[in-house]
Amino acid sequence: MLFCLFFQVMLNRTSVTEFLLLGVTDIQVLQPVLFVVFLAIYIVNLAANGAILRVVISDPRLHSPMYFFLGNLSCLDICFSTASLPKMMENILSTHKAISFLGCISQLHFFHFMGSTESMLLAVMGFDRFVAICKPLHYTLIMNPQVCIQVALTVWIIGFFHALLHSVMISRLKFCGSNRIHHFICDMKPLLELACGNTELNQWLVNTVTGTIATGSCFLTFLSYFYIIIYLFFKTHSCSTLHKAVSTCASHFLVVVLFHVPGVFVYIHPASSSSMDQDQISAIMYNVVTPVLNPLIYTLRNKEVKRALREIFSRKIFSRFFSNE
Repeated sequence: MLFCLFFQVMLNRTSVTEFLLLGVTDIQVLQPVLFVVFLAIYIVNLAANGAILRVVISDPRLHSPMYFFLGNLSCLDICFSTASLPKMMENILSTHKAISFLGCISQLHFFHFMGSTESMLLAVMGFDRFVAICKPLHYTLIMNPQVCIQVALTVWIIGFFHALLHSVMISRLKFCGSNRIHHFICDMKPLLELACGNTELNQWLVNTVTGTIATGSCFLTFLSYFYIIIYLFFKTHSCSTLHKAVSTCASHFLVVVLFHVPGVFVYIHPASSSSMDQDQISAIMYNVVTPVLNPLIYTLRNKEVKRALREIFSRKIFSRFFSNE
């Protein structure tokens, strides 16, 4: 409630009361196709991540650090896409494509909240795998339930206040000119392009704070998987075990690359009108594509999760069959 009241006060500082999200493309023929594609992606995202979240919570055999963080990732993926995709699909079918000032700032907040939290969580998951593979005897001591809960809470809290910082700073700016955002979401860089007055502090915060979180999390995640691969290469004498472990790490590494590289690219290179199309493609990669790939890649080779999913679906079919009888 206080969050909404604060931004309502900020609304009185500017002459712009709404923004126009121009979307991915202005080619009318492609609009229905894009709507169907993004709707399908969003449904798969909700179904896949929702299923993982359910089995992680309901199955006691999956109550371990790895699956605890996987459940957090699924929750983040659902929220991350929900922060942008429903509004984007609404605007695809709409001719007005408007979003209120308060709605724009709220979308900005939750987009950065979920994005930065997921970035840090992927680093935590990489460290968890490093400890499990390279320090197996100390794993239960290092990654005990209390530590896992504290780490997860810390990541969520840092992500929230990181997003709140940007939301507050954007709310303090005056928007007195164009209200046309060349993007499908209210993001920092396109909003700063429209702001009147000095935006150097905002630019500095984007480059420093967001850049540090993105590049720092990316570096720590890559470092964890690098040490895992080196450790397996020198310590594992079985070729089949080494191949299986490396292929699993490689699939996880693919998720990290698809999420971090586009995000780092967006927030470290300078803003310009010519770069907006590239930023949109990058945003689609880490905001739309990656949340769908996460449940597939993280569970494709995971026997425990696949077994738990099969059991749930088997119980559903079994109960439905006998209820029809």
